[in-house]
Amino acid sequence: MSEVDDQIARASELIDRTRSNSRGASTRSRKRREAEVTRRIARIAIVDATIIVAAVVIGWFIPLGMFGALAVMALLIAATVVLAMAPVTPEVRAETLPSVPLRALPLQTEAWLDRQRPALPAPAQTLVDAIGVRLDTLAPQLTALDDGAPVAVEVRKLIGEQLPELVKGYARVPEPLRRVPRNGRTPDEQLVDGLKLIETEIGEMTTSLAQGDLDQFATRERFLQIKYRDDEVSG
Repeated sequence: MSEVDDQIARASELIDRTRSNSRGASTRSRKRREAEVTRRIARIAIVDATIIVAAVVIGWFIPLGMFGALAVMALLIAATVVLAMAPVTPEVRAETLPSVPLRALPLQTEAWLDRQRPALPAPAQTLVDAIGVRLDTLAPQLTALDDGAPVAVEVRKLIGEQLPELVKGYARVPEPLRRVPRNGRTPDEQLVDGLKLIETEIGEMTTSLAQGDLDQFATRERFLQIKYRDDEVSG
């Protein structure tokens, strides 16, 4: 294969990976929005139902009349508007990430990172999408991991401290200076390089955590082969 063919193959691989990450990010964002809408509607329904039940109970003892009915209607409208505009879940803050339970940390970090995405340069946004995919894969692996395990400490440090600090440090740089070289690289380039390293490191952590499961699966598969192959031979 010629050098040109190699370059074309690498470019095609990069395009496919970017498209895959973008599709994954779009799907995750859509699911988050759908879940938020569902929770918002449920919250409104519960509060409105409570108001109606309370009004009915009160009406058994004290006739509400036209004024009371209008007051109940106004209260329903006000509650619906307020709950529709209020956030369903508390906003994740970078300062709280280091204390988030380990099993919830990847998704919390991803939610925080997703909100920072619009303020980042295009290459960094693509890497944020890739990191989101990595965090989605990592999250289930942490459910049974002890918080004191060395790998758990490294995961917490990487995605709960170092990743947020990298993005926050970039955000503190005045916008006009982000494309001005300093010591040979611009802040934009430094951000992209840092995100690349973090994405790679999360991938390596995921592989390391999965190694035990892969070994166990392979052992089980070999056991089944030996067992049933011996049964066939003896049969």
